[in-house]
Amino acid sequence: MRQERLTDAERLDWLRLIRTDRVGPRTFRDLIRHFGSARAALTALPDLARRGGSTSSPRVFSAEQAAAELKAARSRHIEYVALGEPAYPLRLQMIDDAPPLIGIRGKLDILTRPLIAIVGSRNASAAGVKFAERMARDLGAFGIAVVSGLARGIDAAAHRASLKTGTIAVLAGGHDRIYPAEHTELVESIVADGAALSEMPLAWEPRAHDFPRRNRLISGLSIGVIVVEAARRSGSLITARLAGEQGREVFAVPGSPLDPRCEGTNGLLKQGAIPATEASDVIAAIEPIIGRAFDVAGIQEPAQDGLQRSSEPGVDDRSRIVSLLGPAPVLIDDLVRFAQTSPAVVRAVLLELEIAGRVDRHGAGLVSLL
Repeated sequence: MRQERLTDAERLDWLRLIRTDRVGPRTFRDLIRHFGSARAALTALPDLARRGGSTSSPRVFSAEQAAAELKAARSRHIEYVALGEPAYPLRLQMIDDAPPLIGIRGKLDILTRPLIAIVGSRNASAAGVKFAERMARDLGAFGIAVVSGLARGIDAAAHRASLKTGTIAVLAGGHDRIYPAEHTELVESIVADGAALSEMPLAWEPRAHDFPRRNRLISGLSIGVIVVEAARRSGSLITARLAGEQGREVFAVPGSPLDPRCEGTNGLLKQGAIPATEASDVIAAIEPIIGRAFDVAGIQEPAQDGLQRSSEPGVDDRSRIVSLLGPAPVLIDDLVRFAQTSPAVVRAVLLELEIAGRVDRHGAGLVSLL
């Protein structure tokens, strides 16, 4: 069951919690499930950090800071949409590290359309740019909106070719820090009929590790990802890997084996990606998916093994679970098995350790001790 829209007070609390140190999307969801509300979680953070072994509490985003950010966003026509609200993109809600709040500028209804991502090399060839443009235009003619990351090369070509039919730019930084800066005017054109989306604070200057975070949103929004050109170490391959982990379709455009910009895409084809030489290749693969119904639970509905107040870990539980952790990532399911306790107790201990800054989550259910 999906939740209704947050009240203004709840949205303020959600923003405070996700902007607080040591609270990422997965930790946010665990805190909400455990304490029932963002406000209760904020109150509990100092005690969680203490029980996790920290001598200091995480820096909490103040109510004044949150109110100022919300006011600034609204003055720029940016709406902060919460996970589970009707306007939140349904497929993005399905990934395990979906952002609790996303700032959207432009047309919200475009997020309800079928979405396909087109990504590729920043240093694109003329042929690669031409193909990206053609693919974006043809997909738009089928009523599909194009998602990309606003980068130079293939991304920008895909955006520009789908301005009239609808495109979504996923930002690595905040809405006030467009990267690259030369694409500021392109964003203005995108939001006229499409949207720009970010999970970061308005003035956030993107750093290297923010781009993989952005890439998970590109793939998470989409039914599938088309990689047009990608070198062996291209960031587009990260998007393709994330798409595979999220259960999305991965398409690759075959390229010359003599062009290093095609080494990554040709490698994807060897790994089982769907060859895409025209829009009909993509349409044929996604038609059955578009017709499938998805039933996504809202964030406030507890999982069967979700964290509950009655599942607070004891001292022995905590000690046993911490002793099983080390620098090498381990599956949470293995912690449950080796600690001979319930999933709820293990998740409660991991929550304490994360708020204390002692544990790192790697995705796919893997955690390690810092």
